[in-house]
Amino acid sequence: MKRTLYTEDHEIYRQTVQEFLEREIVPHKDRWDDEGMIDRGVYGSAAQTGLHALAVPEEYGGAGERDFRYRLVVCEEIGRINALSFGLTLSVQDDLVLAYLADLTNNEQRKRWLPGFASGQLLGALAMTEPGAGSDLRGICTSARRDGNSWVINGQKTFISNGISADLIVLAACTDPDAGSRGFSLFVVERDTPGFDRGCRLDKIGLSGQDTAELFFGDARVPAENLLGEEGRGLQYLMSHLPRERLGITAMAIGSARAIFDATLEYCKQRSAFGRPISDFQNTRFELATMATELDLAETYVDASVRAYNEGTLSPVDAAKGKWWITELQRRVIDRCLQLHGGYGFMREYPVGRAFVDSRVQTIYGGTTEIMKDLIGRDLTR
Repeated sequence: MKRTLYTEDHEIYRQTVQEFLEREIVPHKDRWDDEGMIDRGVYGSAAQTGLHALAVPEEYGGAGERDFRYRLVVCEEIGRINALSFGLTLSVQDDLVLAYLADLTNNEQRKRWLPGFASGQLLGALAMTEPGAGSDLRGICTSARRDGNSWVINGQKTFISNGISADLIVLAACTDPDAGSRGFSLFVVERDTPGFDRGCRLDKIGLSGQDTAELFFGDARVPAENLLGEEGRGLQYLMSHLPRERLGITAMAIGSARAIFDATLEYCKQRSAFGRPISDFQNTRFELATMATELDLAETYVDASVRAYNEGTLSPVDAAKGKWWITELQRRVIDRCLQLHGGYGFMREYPVGRAFVDSRVQTIYGGTTEIMKDLIGRDLTR
């Protein structure tokens, strides 16, 4: 099925993305996974080439481009080279941290932080999750109290993507425990903040090149001018930015699933068993037909979601539908593709094996499948 989402400009951009990935990412991605960290200099190159921080306004060094179709192109091409650790790091920057900094900062804050983001010199992280608070944001216990010209922060965050490498942490904290949903605020915690410490890099089963860590705040003093947006509106800000975060996860999921399917289709044509290609067996054809149909239908929903986001009409519920359905589809497709590879699929040298472990978390972070279904169900029955 021919997609109509992209224009000629997007396809020209795709060529630029492909050239960059082949030159800067493909030769290093396996080493990054083995070492547990991506070379920091690659983000400057990505920004210079236009893969990163496109939405930063021109006056701060960016392109001022908010068309999400360009992000989708990047996700698709990263999926084709199976560099999901690098893809997640870019997603944290463009779909999470940058969205908050672009929307909530004042002029002084923009001058301080956006040029560094536009150049790839500053990396960010979003710190919401705690040991006792994941999808339930109202369970956040990290506290912030005003003390003169500072906020004093105490608490702990966990499972924070880019937790080791980040220069700026967008942090959610409770500023008034008696104010209910109006008792949370957002802060930007900078790298050398006194009282801010990072734990060890967490040992994940997948996405090995993408650093994830615990963060600790013990009387950490954050300047008052690092309050992001208005005090007491933190929960509202988090909820309003979830559609972009979940669309970013959806984009990475469909890009990876399509790429692994395409590679598996070629494998089935070339791999022989009992004297003929395994693509000649009816069961193989049935599996390929099922996956091809599901992916075509899913891409239709993704395309509609991207158009809605660009128009400012993508709802949290519609973003949640795409997030849970397409990440679960990604999981099913990659699992089936691994099965079709047989024993070779279990080898790290084959893309499907790496994608199998790297993609599993997609149904968890950004809101679990179960939370997405509950959100949708509550909207239907309220």
